[in-house]
Amino acid sequence: MAAFIAQNLAPIMFGALVIFLLLGYPVAFSLAANGLLFFFIAVELAPYASDNINLSWPLLQALPDRIYGTMSNEVLLAIPFFTFMGYILERSGMAEDLLDTIGQLFGPLRGGLAYAVIFVGALLAATTGVVAASVISMGLISLPIMLRYGYDRRLASGVIAASGTLAQIIPPSLVLIVMADQLGRSVGDMYEGAFLPGLILAGLYAGWVLIASLIDPKAAPGLPLEAVGFREPNGSRGVWQLGILVVFSGLVGYYVLSQTNTKAGADFVILTICVATVVALICALMNKMLGAKRIVISAVLTVLLVVAYVVLNQQGHENLALTLEMVIAGAVYALIVGIVERFTGLRLMSNMAQQTTFVMVPPLLLIFLVLGTIFIGLATPTEGGAMGALGSVILAAIKRKLDNNPNRFNFTIVRQATEATAKLSAFVLFILIGARVFSLTFYGVNGHVWVEHLLTSLPGGQVGFLIVVNILVFLLAFFLDFFELAFIVVPLLGPAAEKLGIDLIWFGVMLGVNMQTSFMHPPFGFALFFLRSVAPKVPYTDRLTGKRMEPVTTGQIYWGAIPFVIIQLIMVAIVVLFPNIVMHYKAAGPAVDPAAVQKKLDELLVPGLGAPGDPGGLPGLNFDAPPKIQ
Repeated sequence: MAAFIAQNLAPIMFGALVIFLLLGYPVAFSLAANGLLFFFIAVELAPYASDNINLSWPLLQALPDRIYGTMSNEVLLAIPFFTFMGYILERSGMAEDLLDTIGQLFGPLRGGLAYAVIFVGALLAATTGVVAASVISMGLISLPIMLRYGYDRRLASGVIAASGTLAQIIPPSLVLIVMADQLGRSVGDMYEGAFLPGLILAGLYAGWVLIASLIDPKAAPGLPLEAVGFREPNGSRGVWQLGILVVFSGLVGYYVLSQTNTKAGADFVILTICVATVVALICALMNKMLGAKRIVISAVLTVLLVVAYVVLNQQGHENLALTLEMVIAGAVYALIVGIVERFTGLRLMSNMAQQTTFVMVPPLLLIFLVLGTIFIGLATPTEGGAMGALGSVILAAIKRKLDNNPNRFNFTIVRQATEATAKLSAFVLFILIGARVFSLTFYGVNGHVWVEHLLTSLPGGQVGFLIVVNILVFLLAFFLDFFELAFIVVPLLGPAAEKLGIDLIWFGVMLGVNMQTSFMHPPFGFALFFLRSVAPKVPYTDRLTGKRMEPVTTGQIYWGAIPFVIIQLIMVAIVVLFPNIVMHYKAAGPAVDPAAVQKKLDELLVPGLGAPGDPGGLPGLNFDAPPKIQ
């Protein structure tokens, strides 16, 4: 009996961990206790299976070093930085401003408020990186408005919960940082690979809202005209002016980036959007500040800027000249707006366009600056996170000054954000420490070999492996959240995937999309719990209309989540069937030209030694054939 247990200690240990978790014990302590308990058992049973058990008492001395290594991991430092950035932006009222403005923009459309929630959810995902913050803020702000105007409670609940989970897959997602660390891959590559799938998933959510509103128009009605603000003096909404500003800014951004060495890919798109947001902000600022004299001032300003641009180019300051192009574009746009309005009376910069720009550009600029510096390799994710944290504080302080509202930014907000960041960081660190203790024993009993053999021997090769892994992760997501899955399951799946020739960045993004369902599974989905905590539980009186409103039931929240769980599974299938939506990250890597390398080597040869391959020279180099080992 002892010999049988010793030979099968790895599956017994894994089964014991599952039992501990199902009994409800905290994950971090279950991992650590399970690891220590089976370490003692393995050492005692080692004589019965010396080929399977490679543990001894002195190995316990490795635990402090493993724990210290976890605490000093620089990659994981990005987690508190991005968390702090998200909490500051969310507590300073950015989410409320975004939802209000985008709600006004999309409101008259059928399902407009739902589209606004998805759009803002994607933006919050790129700032907070924390699902709880996104779901709770949108639940508090948008759910009462959607209920006020007659939205179906299931659709409204599902949209809010699902949009909040975008924080897990859209960079700078916290789970992608952990995933990259566990798989031993670059966080920047993981971000770049997940960027497009995250946007596609948001588009699929919007597609479902469109289908639901076509099937049942009463489920997602448009806002009445009297509820829509930011109107022009003639009563129009001024949406087409916003479209012109977006197109103009996008063209300028594309033109500026096309003059650089940035190659086509996610980094080119991110930096183009970054430049475009700067141009849009400059256009709106000039339009607001120049006032009635905008024609004369913008004309003089344009001439001066063009002269400065020519001088900078002649002196070889190309980077400064490129930066000046954005300001020139803003001055030219202000000039065009002034001329058109003066001679035709047509406003090219509407209140809607101006308000949307002022609300959206600051967070967008911060997001794309952080992601852009990471994608082009200018900053590591940790450095980008630190820059984002500082930028969020500066942005909140500016917002307080412009609005003259102390509630936008104060010491209480900083303290709350710091406390929330510390709690989440401690939560992640304790799970990771427990996982390190567990892995010390699990690897010592050849558990990784057992898992690898189990997975690589599945019928169907890569296809069979992917089917089984996705089903396993989907089922485990009913009981474990994404951090627990990332720390427990992913380290066991990664080696088997790599042995089967699967790209680990693509594999990590696929698992990230799959693990997103852990937030939406009825009845254990955390996003559903977060929404339940802020959704009305009893009848209440709407503060604006004075009508009596019925509460949102738990069943309605669960039923509303099911279509979005199905959409997330469809997204997993899309990632599997179309790997190029992730694998494009490889196109951004530097290409090596063998001829250029050979030419450089020829230039570096010491005179007198001869050319490569000549008698007395260096060995010949053939870049097309593998090196021969003598």
